[in-house]
Amino acid sequence: MAEANFIGGIIGGALIGVAAVLLLLFNGRIAGISGILDGVFSDNSFAERIWRGVFVGGIICGAAFYSLIFGAPSIQIQTNTPILIVAGLFVGFGTRLGSGCTSGHGVCGLARRSPRSLAATATFIVFGVLTVFLVRHLSL
Repeated sequence: MAEANFIGGIIGGALIGVAAVLLLLFNGRIAGISGILDGVFSDNSFAERIWRGVFVGGIICGAAFYSLIFGAPSIQIQTNTPILIVAGLFVGFGTRLGSGCTSGHGVCGLARRSPRSLAATATFIVFGVLTVFLVRHLSL
Protein backbone atom coordinates (compact mmCIF):
# COMPACT_ATOMS: atom_id res chain seq x y z
CA MET A 1 0.00 0.00 0.00
CA ALA A 2 2.83 2.41 0.81
CA GLU A 3 4.36 1.80 -2.62
CA ALA A 4 1.06 2.72 -4.33
CA ASN A 5 0.91 5.97 -2.31
CA PHE A 6 4.51 6.71 -3.25
CA ILE A 7 3.85 6.20 -6.95
CA GLY A 8 0.61 8.18 -6.75
CA GLY A 9 2.52 11.03 -5.12
CA ILE A 10 5.14 11.01 -7.87
CA ILE A 11 2.48 11.01 -10.59
CA GLY A 12 0.47 13.74 -8.85
CA GLY A 13 3.56 15.90 -8.32
CA ALA A 14 4.57 15.49 -11.96
CA LEU A 15 1.07 16.49 -13.10
CA ILE A 16 1.17 19.60 -10.91
CA GLY A 17 4.55 20.51 -12.37
CA VAL A 18 3.37 19.96 -15.94
CA ALA A 19 0.23 22.05 -15.34
CA ALA A 20 2.33 24.88 -13.86
CA VAL A 21 4.74 24.83 -16.80
CA LEU A 22 1.93 24.74 -19.38
CA LEU A 23 0.10 27.65 -17.71
CA LEU A 24 3.28 29.72 -17.69
CA LEU A 25 4.20 28.74 -21.24
CA PHE A 26 0.82 29.29 -22.89
CA ASN A 27 -0.74 31.93 -20.67
CA GLY A 28 2.24 33.66 -19.07
CA ARG A 29 0.72 33.12 -15.62
CA ILE A 30 1.96 31.61 -12.38
CA ALA A 31 -0.12 28.67 -11.10
CA GLY A 32 -0.88 30.15 -7.68
CA ILE A 33 -4.25 28.65 -6.87
CA SER A 34 -5.34 31.29 -4.34
CA GLY A 35 -4.65 34.08 -6.84
CA ILE A 36 -6.37 32.21 -9.66
CA LEU A 37 -9.43 31.56 -7.49
CA ASP A 38 -9.50 35.19 -6.33
CA GLY A 39 -9.42 36.30 -9.97
CA VAL A 40 -12.58 34.32 -10.73
CA PHE A 41 -14.52 36.63 -8.38
CA SER A 42 -12.65 39.93 -8.84
CA ASP A 43 -13.08 42.70 -11.38
CA ASN A 44 -11.10 41.05 -14.15
CA SER A 45 -12.16 40.99 -17.77
CA PHE A 46 -14.50 38.26 -18.95
CA ALA A 47 -11.63 36.41 -20.67
CA GLU A 48 -9.62 36.44 -17.42
CA ARG A 49 -12.55 35.07 -15.46
CA ILE A 50 -13.13 32.31 -18.02
CA TRP A 51 -9.62 30.82 -18.03
CA ARG A 52 -9.44 31.10 -14.25
CA GLY A 53 -12.83 29.40 -13.87
CA VAL A 54 -11.82 26.63 -16.26
CA PHE A 55 -8.57 26.11 -14.31
CA VAL A 56 -10.41 25.87 -10.96
CA GLY A 57 -13.09 23.66 -12.54
CA GLY A 58 -10.36 21.38 -13.88
CA ILE A 59 -8.96 20.93 -10.38
CA ILE A 60 -12.40 20.02 -9.03
CA CYS A 61 -13.27 17.74 -11.95
CA GLY A 62 -9.85 16.06 -11.81
CA ALA A 63 -10.37 15.20 -8.15
CA ALA A 64 -13.89 13.94 -8.85
CA PHE A 65 -12.65 11.83 -11.77
CA TYR A 66 -9.89 10.32 -9.62
CA SER A 67 -12.44 9.49 -6.90
CA LEU A 68 -14.70 7.76 -9.42
CA ILE A 69 -11.88 5.56 -10.67
CA PHE A 70 -9.89 4.88 -7.50
CA GLY A 71 -12.39 5.75 -4.78
CA ALA A 72 -12.33 8.69 -2.43
CA PRO A 73 -9.59 8.66 0.20
CA SER A 74 -10.65 8.03 3.76
CA ILE A 75 -10.10 11.22 5.73
CA GLN A 76 -10.79 11.52 9.43
CA ILE A 77 -10.79 14.99 10.95
CA GLN A 78 -10.28 14.81 14.69
CA THR A 79 -11.40 18.26 15.76
CA ASN A 80 -14.60 20.25 16.03
CA THR A 81 -16.18 22.66 13.57
CA PRO A 82 -15.27 25.95 15.33
CA ILE A 83 -11.57 25.01 15.30
CA LEU A 84 -11.80 24.14 11.60
CA ILE A 85 -13.40 27.51 10.87
CA VAL A 86 -10.69 29.40 12.80
CA ALA A 87 -7.98 27.34 11.09
CA GLY A 88 -9.47 28.14 7.68
CA LEU A 89 -9.54 31.84 8.52
CA PHE A 90 -5.88 31.68 9.57
CA VAL A 91 -4.97 29.99 6.29
CA GLY A 92 -6.86 32.62 4.30
CA PHE A 93 -5.24 35.44 6.30
CA GLY A 94 -1.80 33.91 5.82
CA THR A 95 -2.37 33.54 2.10
CA ARG A 96 -3.21 37.24 1.84
CA LEU A 97 -0.38 38.27 4.16
CA GLY A 98 2.16 36.19 2.21
CA SER A 99 0.81 37.37 -1.17
CA GLY A 100 0.22 33.80 -2.27
CA CYS A 101 -0.21 30.20 -1.27
CA THR A 102 1.93 27.10 -1.26
CA SER A 103 1.30 26.44 -4.94
CA GLY A 104 2.34 29.91 -6.04
CA HIS A 105 5.33 30.23 -3.73
CA GLY A 106 6.34 26.62 -3.08
CA VAL A 107 5.90 25.15 -6.54
CA CYS A 108 6.24 28.06 -8.95
CA GLY A 109 8.19 30.63 -6.92
CA LEU A 110 10.92 28.26 -5.81
CA ALA A 111 11.28 26.97 -9.37
CA ARG A 112 11.88 30.58 -10.46
CA ARG A 113 14.40 31.03 -7.61
CA SER A 114 12.37 33.83 -6.03
CA PRO A 115 13.83 34.95 -2.66
CA ARG A 116 10.37 36.10 -1.56
CA SER A 117 8.94 32.65 -2.32
CA LEU A 118 11.79 31.00 -0.40
CA ALA A 119 10.97 33.13 2.64
CA ALA A 120 7.24 32.43 2.29
CA THR A 121 7.74 28.68 1.88
CA ALA A 122 10.10 28.52 4.86
CA THR A 123 7.44 30.37 6.88
CA PHE A 124 4.74 27.90 5.79
CA ILE A 125 6.88 24.97 6.87
CA VAL A 126 7.96 26.48 10.21
CA PHE A 127 4.40 27.34 11.18
CA GLY A 128 3.14 23.95 10.00
CA VAL A 129 5.68 22.19 12.22
CA LEU A 130 4.84 24.52 15.11
CA THR A 131 1.11 23.88 14.69
CA VAL A 132 1.55 20.11 14.69
CA PHE A 133 3.76 20.33 17.78
CA LEU A 134 1.23 22.50 19.65
CA VAL A 135 -1.76 20.36 18.71
CA ARG A 136 -0.13 16.97 19.30
CA HIS A 137 2.04 17.66 22.32
CA LEU A 138 0.40 20.52 24.16
CA SER A 139 -3.22 19.58 23.36
CA LEU A 140 -4.17 23.02 22.03
